[in-house]
Amino acid sequence: MAKLYFHYSTMNAGKSTALLQASHNYREGGMQTYLLTARLDDRAGKGRIASRIGIGEEADTFAPGTDMFARLATRFAEGPVACVFIDEAQFLTQDQVWQLARAVDDLGVPVMCYGLRVDFQGHLFPGSAALLAWADEMREVRTICHCGKKATMVIRRGPDGKALKEGEQVQIGGNETYVSLCRRHWREAVGD
Repeated sequence: MAKLYFHYSTMNAGKSTALLQASHNYREGGMQTYLLTARLDDRAGKGRIASRIGIGEEADTFAPGTDMFARLATRFAEGPVACVFIDEAQFLTQDQVWQLARAVDDLGVPVMCYGLRVDFQGHLFPGSAALLAWADEMREVRTICHCGKKATMVIRRGPDGKALKEGEQVQIGGNETYVSLCRRHWREAVGD
């Protein structure tokens, strides 16, 4: 039975690695997968999902105005797809998450979304909030804080290396910009 999955975590937990491995497993079994990533995040190149450990795959992209149901229906018309994988799912809109839920229900395909749960201020991303509300299954991809506890929060560092408390919700960056922390160390970093 097809389901909508949300694999969530903080930065640097291995979400993209897990996505690429799962897609590889399908393909190794002779099944086709369809990969999508946010057009906004082009750190690995346009239309590319890449992991910090050096593996990557080409992918189609989505933007805020992309009709995800129509995109999937068009791809399925080209041939069978056993599973859809979406990286950077926090950048989906609420409408797009609903379109993906419809694709699961009406097209009968599993959709696996991978993304951040919260931003650097501890707020849910719109796509993540919708996935938490509507996903059939949620799976946490765990990573650890420097203290060894589970990291559930992330800080954005400014040019001086200190945690920022304000700014736009979306700023693309990696290890040079973001640090995953447990809630206690996040609170210390932001002065709470």
